[in-house]
Amino acid sequence: MAQQNQPFDLENLRPPNISSRTVKLGVVLVLLFIFFYTSWFTVSPEEVGVVLRFGKYTRTVNPGLNFQLPFGIEKVYKVPVERQLKQEFGFRTARAGIRTQYSSGRFQEESLMLTGDLNAAEVEWIVQYRISDPYKFLFKVRNAQQTFRDINEAVMREIVGDRTVNEVLTVGRQEIADAVAVKVQQLCDNYDTGIKVDQVVLQDVNPPDEVKPSFNEVNEAQQEKEKLINQAQSEYNRVVPKAKGEADRKIEEARGYALERVNQAKGDAARFTSQFNEYMKAPEVTRQRLYLETLNEVLSKVGKKLITDDKASGILPLFNYNQGGLKNEK
Repeated sequence: MAQQNQPFDLENLRPPNISSRTVKLGVVLVLLFIFFYTSWFTVSPEEVGVVLRFGKYTRTVNPGLNFQLPFGIEKVYKVPVERQLKQEFGFRTARAGIRTQYSSGRFQEESLMLTGDLNAAEVEWIVQYRISDPYKFLFKVRNAQQTFRDINEAVMREIVGDRTVNEVLTVGRQEIADAVAVKVQQLCDNYDTGIKVDQVVLQDVNPPDEVKPSFNEVNEAQQEKEKLINQAQSEYNRVVPKAKGEADRKIEEARGYALERVNQAKGDAARFTSQFNEYMKAPEVTRQRLYLETLNEVLSKVGKKLITDDKASGILPLFNYNQGGLKNEK
């Protein structure tokens, strides 16, 4: 009990007796561990390794197990060249899955733009890209990711500023996306960013919340206008072709009637000419034949006739006065 109550004496404190050989062995083991630990590294299948020696680029290694100079002499940057990356503008994905959840924050500093007809629109889009040249991506441009975002935002504002708000919101969306992809790729090549643009997708394009009611009213009026125009065009397509068809039918009927009359007149003229020519060959015979043919045609249309000689007598028994229609013709 007396020994436990004695105060602690720092002057009598001594380190444990460790031999110098043990210390050297420990140092050697630590150095060996660091040597082996820093002498190799692995690269994933979708990546490549960019190796620097004292901060200077030396080589690019492929996926798998690779070796490097230890103790920090060489440093490795792994770049996902086979992975498709994406940048989001105007919105952020909070959690991806079957039901993707988006951040509730508004990023109007990225999405709010002025169109060519001096209207405002909120444009949200996605850029999908790959790292085509890891060396350029790491060393040609400082902070290539931020530079790439700035390029996309500048190009999108330029393209949207050349279109009307209706083009941006409706029919011109795909054209805008294609134009942005081409322009961004050109700038990335000019800046040696080592980035290849795969696709630009306009995620959502809307008018600002402050003007949505007025914009919806304008859209409704525009739709009503288009509906009335379509109805008028439909009525025009129904009535005008019918009238044209009726007019064409009347014209064709008139042409047919005219052709028929002309042909009939030509036939009558040809028949008369033929008869006249025959008459000139034998006038008396032709005159007699025409007389007989005419009588045959006329008498067949009248009632009964009794033809007698002027010098005949006793003809009364030949008449039947009980029957009408009998006439005496001398």
